[in-house]
Amino acid sequence: MRAIIFANGNFTHPPEFKPDDLIIAADGGARHCLALGIIPNLVIGDFDSLDDEQIHQLEIAGAILIHYPVRKDFTDLELALQHAKTNGAQEVMVLAALGGRWDQTLANMLLTASERFAQAHIRLLDDTQELHLLRAGQVFTLNGQPGDTVSLIPLFGDAHGITTHNLEYPLKNETLLFGSTRGISNVLLAENATVSVQDGMLMCVIIHHSDNLSPKNAREISPRKKVAPKQRRMRYLTQRRKKCKTNSV
Repeated sequence: MRAIIFANGNFTHPPEFKPDDLIIAADGGARHCLALGIIPNLVIGDFDSLDDEQIHQLEIAGAILIHYPVRKDFTDLELALQHAKTNGAQEVMVLAALGGRWDQTLANMLLTASERFAQAHIRLLDDTQELHLLRAGQVFTLNGQPGDTVSLIPLFGDAHGITTHNLEYPLKNETLLFGSTRGISNVLLAENATVSVQDGMLMCVIIHHSDNLSPKNAREISPRKKVAPKQRRMRYLTQRRKKCKTNSV
């Protein structure tokens, strides 16, 4: 089962919903639901971000409301994740959890690394960006378009035995050091790529670009071409700069 959680942060556009999705609003995330004309299955939190009219609207529409005190040891998003886990969600998509307050953003990102949620695949979506946590022994398939940016960031220490396929700068059973930026700004070469790690944790960040390379240009940076990685990277950046200049006119 998939759970979709609306947090109370910046929100841009909704994903595609499935009929059997469990929709959970973490307190003020219910405002995003109402704006979309969606009634969540559950609203959980201290309700300090909802007014009486919004709460009444949710009640009469049939949403289950679980009210916690304002003074508590958990954020509303953590409560929502715990509820998704209790209901057996194997996939969790979290919306509006990034941006705004940096303390909340960092805490929300690190929540995905909790062992309590290790059995579920949690991804955080923010407009064109998505974050996935990769644990030791896992293989993750990234989906996108050639030219999308992919960054691999070690958490809580070094990450060892990292192997990638279909990325501009490949890794073969290599190590990314905690606090190093080596894994930042790789480039997707095809519609999907794989990343695996033998030991440690990786935060995989995918940035989908609206000005992706055309199929013709995508073939030019294919690993089948005998072009050095640095030359391919410079070609891609040059194309991006030209487009930025054109759009600014």
